[in-house]
Amino acid sequence: MTAPSDIELVHAAAREISSQLGRVIVGQQTVVEELLTCVLAGGHCLLVGVPGLAKTLMVRSLADCLGLSFNRVQFT
Repeated sequence: MTAPSDIELVHAAAREISSQLGRVIVGQQTVVEELLTCVLAGGHCLLVGVPGLAKTLMVRSLADCLGLSFNRVQFT
């Protein structure tokens, strides 16, 4: 049996994170996947939407999953 490649490890981690976020954020799987893509690619993501779409909860939950700190920036 061969050791899993780096890509396979990242893919498995992304699936696990997506699964964990799916327990908190219901019905926004596409947004969760796009957010993970931004994070794994080392980029930035701007979440835009009407109030009540769980944007802050999503990012806070992602930070918790990854063991990162969380700070909220709000502007109009």
